[in-house]
Amino acid sequence: MATKHEQILDYIETLDIGSKISVRQIAKALSVSEGTAYRAIKDAENQGTVSTIERVGTIRIEKKRKENIEKLTFAEVVNVVDGQVLGGRQGLHKTLNKFVIGAMKLEAMMRYVDPDSLLIVGNRTKAHALGLKAGAAVLVTGGFDTDESVKKLADELELPVISTSYDTFTVAAMINRAIYDQLIKKEIVLVSDITTQLEQTNYLLKKDTVKTWYELNERTGHSRYPVVDQSMRVVGVVTAKDIIGSDYDLQIEKVMTKNPISVKGTTSVANAAHMMIWEGIELLPVIDAQQTLHGIISRQDVLKALQMIQKQPQVGETFDDLITSHIHDVDEDPEETYSCEVTPQMTSYLGTLSYGVMTTLVSEVGSKALRKQKKGDLVVENITLYFLKPVQIDSTITIRPKILELSRRYGKVDVEIYHEGNVVGKALMMAQLIDRHM
Repeated sequence: MATKHEQILDYIETLDIGSKISVRQIAKALSVSEGTAYRAIKDAENQGTVSTIERVGTIRIEKKRKENIEKLTFAEVVNVVDGQVLGGRQGLHKTLNKFVIGAMKLEAMMRYVDPDSLLIVGNRTKAHALGLKAGAAVLVTGGFDTDESVKKLADELELPVISTSYDTFTVAAMINRAIYDQLIKKEIVLVSDITTQLEQTNYLLKKDTVKTWYELNERTGHSRYPVVDQSMRVVGVVTAKDIIGSDYDLQIEKVMTKNPISVKGTTSVANAAHMMIWEGIELLPVIDAQQTLHGIISRQDVLKALQMIQKQPQVGETFDDLITSHIHDVDEDPEETYSCEVTPQMTSYLGTLSYGVMTTLVSEVGSKALRKQKKGDLVVENITLYFLKPVQIDSTITIRPKILELSRRYGKVDVEIYHEGNVVGKALMMAQLIDRHM
């Protein structure tokens, strides 16, 4: 039987897109406490089925597909620009394909306005109306209001009219940044993208016997299974090691490992990989906020995903990308050497190279040195940083990695950083190496 939390989530998914949701309404409709309703609404927000907008409330939205993640909804635009909704609230769940800045004559402006676009314009009431009629939402800058006729038209067409106190240039920059952030998120592969769904997952009930494990092992060839209770909550994991020498009639809950390590669908694959390597495990249960089993991921799934990421064309540039793009090989040096210019983005408020950037440089250069000696993937396990002297903005530093130890599964690298021939930083990096054919 589904829990009250699960019943609320199911109920929310049955509501029409664009409908308003409140804690009191949910509590009354399903006869639950307001605390339970509040927690379920927050979980639905994390899952992407509802969105909370200041001064508007919580509305039901369409869950974004992975390929559509770079498109912002008008509800998200309201949050980005600290806006106020003047009309057309029913259309807040819709996504925008592009935004148009209305800084020209009306006739010229309308040539660029398409359905599902966002017209960013100042106090020009006629432009507001024409934009809505062309199928676009309207963002009024400068804190201006609009006519009642425009608000009525927005409600009829279910296209939002939003007002913000920011100027047009600032608003465009804010929306552009939000879209850029979405592009970066699109690149990050999550556990939910590679999960073996529950229908294809083999699991055991805690009341099952050891004999059931052997039957499942013979049928599937696997040796590690999640263990669930009657409500499908994960309560343990059982492996071949746990059942060796146990009586066939003994219940699984007597031999299983309780409180197992698990991941949520929103966990990044890279993070899951680190957990699996660190703990030396081959399989992780995938759960939700209520510990309910949604599926599993294996080490093979994770490795395939990590290899796929490396082959994908990069769309958004992360801060790490920005830093590592400035690292260059120094060919004329007989030792393995790299150079890097300290740009303004790499410095602290004092104008010197920041600790975070220094760590990224050490991680990147140390990883390059290890990959030259041993093909495959690696996970940086530990970095000990000795920051000796501050490095000024616009300086060019030289980085020399030296491998101290290297085995089949483990590597240790000493990294020295020089400026004008003087040592300005030293670091020791340790990493676990992953064989791609595992």
